[in-house]
Amino acid sequence: MKVELAEQVVVFVRSQAPQPRRRLRLALRRLASEQGDIKPLEGPLKGYCSLRVGPYRVLFAYARPPRGQTVIRCVFAERRDIVYTVFHQMLERHLLRDA
Repeated sequence: MKVELAEQVVVFVRSQAPQPRRRLRLALRRLASEQGDIKPLEGPLKGYCSLRVGPYRVLFAYARPPRGQTVIRCVFAERRDIVYTVFHQMLERHLLRDA
């Protein structure tokens, strides 16, 4: 499976100290084979999944093109204590802007 990283995820990972950065990079590589602490989200974030990496979460969704390989799109990463709230607010703003 292919893993695609949004710019926000790349910037977040790069901004971390060396040890957490290594853990995040390893977890993202393992995600290609669907390894790691992965949980589907519920409620308003249904359709997304969370990859737990210590105190961090990487939110992603599966994209299944009509033909070809399934893609895992990592769309947001942040500390666990704020990741879901911030991502939900971002989705709401995006939906309101497009309405």
